[in-house]
Amino acid sequence: VQLQASGGGLVQAGGSLRLSCAASGIIFRFSTVGWYRQTPGKQRELVASLTSGGSTDYADSVKGRFTISRDNTKDTMYLQMNSLKPEDTAVYYCNVKIYSGQGTLVTVSS
Repeated sequence: VQLQASGGGLVQAGGSLRLSCAASGIIFRFSTVGWYRQTPGKQRELVASLTSGGSTDYADSVKGRFTISRDNTKDTMYLQMNSLKPEDTAVYYCNVKIYSGQGTLVTVSS
């Protein structure tokens, strides 16, 4: 199983980024997918999840600003992040079942 995340970078507060994660070696369309993030010294936290049936769940801190989506024809998941805040700075990881990608760094400057 491989999960290749991309789309991170440096953005000013209030800006937007779109993360992508391409999966291979797994039956993607039947799987719950999720985005996690982690900052130094803190535990990895769930940012958003999306079931195969379309149900979503978001951390309170990102509700109304982030949107998780998926394209089962491309075995790819996305995280649209709007109105970014400095506290959103973290390494973001995509997750499918028990598998996790290598992470992509998002830095939000104030």
